[in-house]
Amino acid sequence: MVKLIVNKVLCKDGVLHELQSGSSLLEAMGRLVPELPEEEALDRARKGSMTAAVLAAHNRAGERDKVLRLSFDALTSHDITYVGIIQTARASGLKEFPVPYVLTNCHNSLCAVGGTINEDDHVFGLSAAQKYGGIFVPPHLAVIHQFMRETMTGCGKMILGSDSHTRYGAYGTMGVGEGGPELVKQLLGRTYDINQPGVIAVQLSGTPRPGVGPQDVALAVIGAVFKNGFVKNKVMEFIGEGVASLSMDFRAGIDVMTTETACLSSIWQTDETVRAFYAAVGREQDFAPLSPGPLALYDGAVLVDLSKVEPMIAMPFHPSNVYKLADVIRDPLDIFAEVEAEANKSDPAVRLSLTDKVKDGRVQVSQGVIAGCAGGTFENVAAAGDMLKGRNCGNGEFSLSVYPASQPVFLELMKQGSLAELMEAGAVVKTAFCGPCFGAGDVPSNNALSIRHTTRNFPNREGSKPANGQIAAVALMDARSIAATAANQGVLTSALDFDYTPKKHLFAFDGEIYKNRVYNGFGAPQPDLPLRFGPNIADWPEMIPLQKNLLLRIASAISDPVTTTDELIPSGETSSYRSNPLKLAEYTLSRKDPAYVKRAKGIFAEEKARREGRPLEPEYLNALDLVGGSAALLPTTAIGSAVFALKPGDGSAREQAASCQRVLGGLANLAVEYATKRYRSNLINWGMIPFLTEFTSFRPGDFVFVENVTDLVRNGGEVRARLIRGHRSLDIVIRLDYLTEDEKEIILSGCLINFYRRNGGQA
Repeated sequence: MVKLIVNKVLCKDGVLHELQSGSSLLEAMGRLVPELPEEEALDRARKGSMTAAVLAAHNRAGERDKVLRLSFDALTSHDITYVGIIQTARASGLKEFPVPYVLTNCHNSLCAVGGTINEDDHVFGLSAAQKYGGIFVPPHLAVIHQFMRETMTGCGKMILGSDSHTRYGAYGTMGVGEGGPELVKQLLGRTYDINQPGVIAVQLSGTPRPGVGPQDVALAVIGAVFKNGFVKNKVMEFIGEGVASLSMDFRAGIDVMTTETACLSSIWQTDETVRAFYAAVGREQDFAPLSPGPLALYDGAVLVDLSKVEPMIAMPFHPSNVYKLADVIRDPLDIFAEVEAEANKSDPAVRLSLTDKVKDGRVQVSQGVIAGCAGGTFENVAAAGDMLKGRNCGNGEFSLSVYPASQPVFLELMKQGSLAELMEAGAVVKTAFCGPCFGAGDVPSNNALSIRHTTRNFPNREGSKPANGQIAAVALMDARSIAATAANQGVLTSALDFDYTPKKHLFAFDGEIYKNRVYNGFGAPQPDLPLRFGPNIADWPEMIPLQKNLLLRIASAISDPVTTTDELIPSGETSSYRSNPLKLAEYTLSRKDPAYVKRAKGIFAEEKARREGRPLEPEYLNALDLVGGSAALLPTTAIGSAVFALKPGDGSAREQAASCQRVLGGLANLAVEYATKRYRSNLINWGMIPFLTEFTSFRPGDFVFVENVTDLVRNGGEVRARLIRGHRSLDIVIRLDYLTEDEKEIILSGCLINFYRRNGGQA
């Protein structure tokens, strides 16, 4: 089904050749490409991937520079990220949007979630689009990525979004999901700076069986590559004859889930199917043929035989926790017991039970959801309608909710009768909304098991609240098997075991919906118009430049194998506070370590006392005395909190996972490794140092002293820091990996806002 090639791979005229370890690249070229000089063949191969061509076209740096400096063709954000981005850019000197910037409203779509009025953010967003020349998509019209697919993609383009699922590779567009400050850089005319990423070929062969959908293929790939880090921070390049067997929606459904592999981006070869899509949405000029050159060098390969993919299920609490659905249906108790044990070990205060879902040998689930950029596409919803036609979901506990991903999709499903079939079967059809993906819609009851064709199933992301005694679980599945389960009124069922005849539905796009409702002011800013602020929209607090030395105090130490951004700052109930940094910060680590905020505030109070010349608590003076004397060090030593985690930052691109720590006085993270580049970038952009260390025995209350930290930021490398616990101290090794020159200056300045203010604002 899925096979990995860990060695480098040469694609020559569409055929992959594995390069055996131990032989040099030049030797391999001489053997495989005898018709060309070895160095010329290697140079062509390095430039031959689609990835290399697209990156080169967007790179402002010289060809020989180590760092790529990328400019994007368009930007996109939704309504729990764009307020902070615009506020940051405004504070940094923004005058107008230099590229198309799409502000969608698909997360805070509901009037009030979390105690404030979200419509204030939408009013702010529209006023910003008018003032700076942006594109504003009102609530319920489209989820962020479906709107970008339908209106903004183009073959060979690059799009940067403040949402981790910014993936448009199936449309020939490299999409990158990053934290808000990276969009701020683009808005200010700066660049996105990265080292040349590795590229992994994903070769598709065969044709999927009826009943197998895009989520099944995606989960099979995620299960094979996430835990081993095979594609982490690399670009996944989809090639092979199997691509032609997939519809546009099928490709997009696989592509959007590549985020869950921890890759940087994706790109697919394009063909007549892609051309037909662009023609259907009235943008055929945005089509161009993309494919690898005659020679293309890859850092590895993933081989996927589509004909062998079965319906899959990602059990709680990660998209990589993948099983064959047939195995779970046949023998659920052992698998459920393993998931229970992991869940209860991670959060022992609240007990999850899954084994009680097995009744008379069959698994009974509570809820089904088909939604968002992954599940709510035209073909997924139409397939569910076909399967449920003439059947019903029952009137018991099980419920089915369906969210078409955009109003054009909704309209066409309505015209073709698919929504009528779903509604007659008892499904509830709702407007475009990302709520089920992050805990602001269809929150399950306590101890419920929900099956979803959405993007993620992290702990508590579905909206449960362990602090209040509620816990639930989500398993990811494809819409087809969810529909089969709904037809059996909640009994877990594989689409392969369901008797139906798949139909071919053709999508017709009606662009009048967007023409009549979307505000498009790109290229026509109105600078004299005011921004419209609601009472919950607040400016960023002042952030102080880094001092010569650093005294960190550990405010939280997390020993889980991976820490998600949802655990660093919860989604769902906090979403309406994303426009208010101080209020949002009160929720930092609230699900993982409820004592964190109080500890961080206490540490921050000591730094304020130091700056104002007031006495410090004795334990802080003791720590400084142990490393050289408080009198000498106090004037040049910043005091800040730090979070230690083994592998933090998996999941969402949301910058608040870092900025909330910074607002509370955080100055660094300590980790064995960072789960994603985007979380590390968020730390840097908010002036926090992303330290690495092999020392893992931190406890809350420990001090870590780093002498001459400003030199470490400038030069990188490894240093000995001092760990102070009570009246004892010991040396530990910490290091700081490569930083660009701008990243160094951002940390030294205290945050990105300070850096750009100092450097003249918008370029």
